[in-house]
Amino acid sequence: MARKKPYSQEFKNESVRMVLDGPRPVVHVARELGLDDTTLGNWIAAYKREHGQLPTQQDTEKSERERELERENRKLREQVAFLKEATAFFAAENQ
Repeated sequence: MARKKPYSQEFKNESVRMVLDGPRPVVHVARELGLDDTTLGNWIAAYKREHGQLPTQQDTEKSERERELERENRKLREQVAFLKEATAFFAAENQ
C-alpha cells in the first residue's frame, strides 16, 4: 500500500488557489505538482467547505495579482523547459 506524503497546509492552499484562480483544470495542476488529481480535488472540496465559495473583495484583488503572476510564472517555466530541450538537442548534435 502506498504511503501518504505529508503536505503542509500552505502547500495545499497554494495548490487549491492555482486551480480556483486560474483557467486550468484540476488534472493539469495536479500533474504539474506531482499530485493525484483526486487528492487535489479533495483539497479543493475541503477548502470550499472551510472558506465558502465567495472570496472577499480584498481576496479578489490579491487573487487577481496572484493569477497574473502565476500566468507569467507558467509562461517562463515553459520557456525555460523549451530552452533546456533545445540546449540538450544541440549539445547532442555537436557530439
